[in-house]
Amino acid sequence: MAAAVSLLTGCGQKGYVQLTGYAQGGTWSVKYNTEGLKARPAEVLKGIEAILSDIDTSLSGYNKASLLSRLNTGDTIRPNGMLAGMYRRCRKYWQETEGALDVAAGPVFDIWGFGFKNDSLPSHTLVLEALASSGMDRLLPSLEDALLPDGRLYAGDLVERAVACTADFSGNPVDGLPQLNFNAVAQGFSADTVAGYLRSLGVKDMLVDIGEIFCSGVNQYGKPWKIGVDRPTDGNNTPGADLDGIWESSGLPEGQGIVTSGNYRKFYIKDGRKYSHTIDPRTGYPVASEPSDTTLLSATIAAPCSEEADAYATACMVIGLAKAREFIGARSGLEGYLIYSLPDGSMEEWASGGFNLIEKSKD
Repeated sequence: MAAAVSLLTGCGQKGYVQLTGYAQGGTWSVKYNTEGLKARPAEVLKGIEAILSDIDTSLSGYNKASLLSRLNTGDTIRPNGMLAGMYRRCRKYWQETEGALDVAAGPVFDIWGFGFKNDSLPSHTLVLEALASSGMDRLLPSLEDALLPDGRLYAGDLVERAVACTADFSGNPVDGLPQLNFNAVAQGFSADTVAGYLRSLGVKDMLVDIGEIFCSGVNQYGKPWKIGVDRPTDGNNTPGADLDGIWESSGLPEGQGIVTSGNYRKFYIKDGRKYSHTIDPRTGYPVASEPSDTTLLSATIAAPCSEEADAYATACMVIGLAKAREFIGARSGLEGYLIYSLPDGSMEEWASGGFNLIEKSKD
C-alpha cells in the first residue's frame, strides 16, 4: 500500500488532511489540522514515514535487522535512546502491574505462537522451561547498567549475576539469552511519537491511529474526536463493524491515548477451554476461561498517552475484571471501560467515572 494524502473538509473548520500508509504489519492513518503550519502535507508524510522506519529498525522483533532482533539473537549492539527508553519504561510498567506486563517474557510468547516464532499449544514442560528464562525480575533495571566500556550491549550482560546461573524447573542450567518483546506497547509508543512530531510542527488538532490511537483537540467539524469501542464477540475481526459504544475525547489540546485490548480475535480452544492471545507472563499460560466464569472480554483504557493506555489495557486483560477495576480506580488520569461476560453468556459493562462513553449500542 502506497502512502497517500487526502483533504478532509467540515463545517466551521477547513484545512484538515489525512495521511495514510503501511507500517508494523498494518495500515496507519493521521488526520490533522494544517492551520498555521508551514510544513506541507507531503513533507509531514515523509517525516512520519521516517519516524516509523526508525521505530521498525529499533524496536521490531519481526525485522531481523533491528536492534531488538540483533540483541535477542546475541549480537553485541550499540543501543540507541529509543531502545534504552523503552526498556526503562517497560520496567516501570512491570513494577506497577506486579508482573502482569512483562516484556522480558519473550520465550513464553514464542512457544504459544504469539511472539516472533511460530508454535502453539506447548507442553507443560516447555512452558516451565520458557518461564525459567523469562522475566524482568532476572534482568538489570536499565540497559545502561549492562553497557560495555565502549557503549555496546550484549544481552547476556543484562541478566543479574545472582540469577545468571540458576536452574530451570527440571534442574537444568538456564543459559538462554533474554528475549525482549515490545509488542504490548510498541503501537502505542508509535502513536505517541508521531503525535509528538506533529506537535513540534505546531499541530494542535489531530487523530493519530497506528494500530493504537492518540487524539488531541477537535476534528474537522470542530467537535471532540469520537472513537468506537468494538463489541468483543468471537468473530468480530473487523474494527468498527460491530460497536458496543462510542467514546468521545476531551477535546483539550493535551490529548489522550485510547487503546482496547481483548481476547476475542485471537485465541485457542483446547479441552473445552478458551485460551486467549493474552499471555499471563507470571504463569506462562494464556488467560483461560471456563464457561462458568465471569470473564473479562475487553479492556479499553484512556490515558494521557497511548503507550500507557496500551500497556495498562494489556495488563488489565491479564489480571481480570475485579483487579482491573481496582487498578483503574487507583490511578489518577486513567479511565477504563471493561466488557465482561456472565456465566449465562450475557454481556455486561463497567465504566470508570471519567470514561466519556457518549453512546451505548443497543443489543
